[in-house]
Amino acid sequence: MSLFQKIGEGLKKTRERLGSGLAALFRKERTASFYAELEELLLLSDVGPAQATTLISELKEWEKGTDRTDTSDPMVFLEERIASFFPLDPPLWVERPEQTPIILLMVGVNGVGKTTTTGKLACYFKDQGKSVLLGAADTFRAAAVQQLRLWGEKLEIPVVHQKEGADPGAVAFDTVKAAIARKIDVAIIDTAGRLQTKHNLMAELGKVHGLIKRELGDTPFESLIVLDATLGQNTASQIEHFQKIIPLTGMILTKMDGTSKGGIAVSLARKYRLPVRFIGVGEGKEDLLTFDPVLFAKALIRPNASGQDENRF
Repeated sequence: MSLFQKIGEGLKKTRERLGSGLAALFRKERTASFYAELEELLLLSDVGPAQATTLISELKEWEKGTDRTDTSDPMVFLEERIASFFPLDPPLWVERPEQTPIILLMVGVNGVGKTTTTGKLACYFKDQGKSVLLGAADTFRAAAVQQLRLWGEKLEIPVVHQKEGADPGAVAFDTVKAAIARKIDVAIIDTAGRLQTKHNLMAELGKVHGLIKRELGDTPFESLIVLDATLGQNTASQIEHFQKIIPLTGMILTKMDGTSKGGIAVSLARKYRLPVRFIGVGEGKEDLLTFDPVLFAKALIRPNASGQDENRF
């Protein structure tokens, strides 16, 4: 199955609402209610008010144009505009493939699937032939440490950990030190889920980030926020609060297959100019997909996103 097919299957619920709705709407004559219906479709899919307004405004201007061919397709126009909303900043492992180690600090609130995503990322990088080290800095939950150690055993990847209740900053520091000493390609540090309103826990995260930065000096690293896509616009406040504590470099959206509001990726990326690194579209380790804005926009808009459709774009 191609990446496009996987994304299309993962976005099935959103596409059934948005893609099918758009296809039906664009077959209608333009009436006074057309753009109101279009806005409603975009909002129901959590594209967001600002992004919906922009898309409709640009579509109106595009439709007024005189240089379009008769075969121009407004849905293709929307695909292209949606794809353009995503920042194209490449991740460190693409921009600096020679850098070792690449450090990934995983952050987010409770229950978003952060530890599972950390394990899936370890699998992703190992499949690329890279050496990987895991850091179990979620020291509040013994289950989190155990879960990460199980991932390590299954993938034959070492895991840096300490006893329950240990200082998470110390675990993060030890992970970075070990990654440098062992010449590891990628080190992924899992942290405890913390509500953005818990100021003491957020301050602790700032300390963890600071310790990593101190050890690495001017060497950049990734701070990735993991978000539950089923929560829709409620994820916006999470980004805002975490960004006040640490400089986020990207986001990972989990549970995209479980929501009809997959447009949240569009809303968040454009509002916060924060690149999407991966999306989760299932429980399997192969269901964490690298994010491609062009394929995502096509899978989001086209009512029948399949391998056959892929050849037409």
